[in-house]
Amino acid sequence: MASTKPQGPRPAKTSRIELRATEDDRDLLDRAAAALGTDRSSFLLAQGRLAAQRVLADRENFVLDANAQQEWERINNRPARRLPSLVRLLERPSPFVAPTADQPQA
Repeated sequence: MASTKPQGPRPAKTSRIELRATEDDRDLLDRAAAALGTDRSSFLLAQGRLAAQRVLADRENFVLDANAQQEWERINNRPARRLPSLVRLLERPSPFVAPTADQPQA
């Protein structure tokens, strides 16, 4: 399997990750790694990295096509609405902070 990443010096692997698995899971991972022409460690690291990137993607990056970008900008450029219920909520004293002398008691 040909790599599409540029070849160059790889960072040293200085951290060890260990995990427990059943024999069946280990065999399954070994078969999948062999099907891709790699070893278990490389397979697990690559697949784990992909899974982690998927989990974190919507928390770190937003990728929008041109139409979605225009819609995003349209929504975010709208004037803010006044929401009376939200104003009342934000004016209430916090239940998590003890009132000070200048704050009314709830």
